[in-house]
Amino acid sequence: MQSRTHKAISPTLVGEMVELKDGEASAQLKTFADMSADDHGLVHGGFTFGLADYAAMLAVNDPFVVLGAADVRFLAPVRCGDTMKAHAILESREGKKHSVFCTVEVEGKRVFEATFTCFVLEKHILD
Repeated sequence: MQSRTHKAISPTLVGEMVELKDGEASAQLKTFADMSADDHGLVHGGFTFGLADYAAMLAVNDPFVVLGAADVRFLAPVRCGDTMKAHAILESREGKKHSVFCTVEVEGKRVFEATFTCFVLEKHILD
């Protein structure tokens, strides 16, 4: 299956698609020093969120999908040098509204989980 959404996303800053099926997607992101929030090498949570959001958009896989809301839980820290792996599953679809559950793991340990509320619009949000 081919991605129909977020085709210009940065694989370095947001992630790269690993697998794509109908209603399901996986993406990963290798972290590096510029993502650090402090001198201990703690990765800023925005990068974890961004990867998960990208995986959710891929699971919906529509060119006009946007994020409307997110219920998130950060479960463990991520360190610079870690590779985060996100997996998203489309749980429900009600008209334009889609609910996607996503987890992010580092070396098999869950570090983040979220339920994303996504909307598929009739045209690009900036049009």
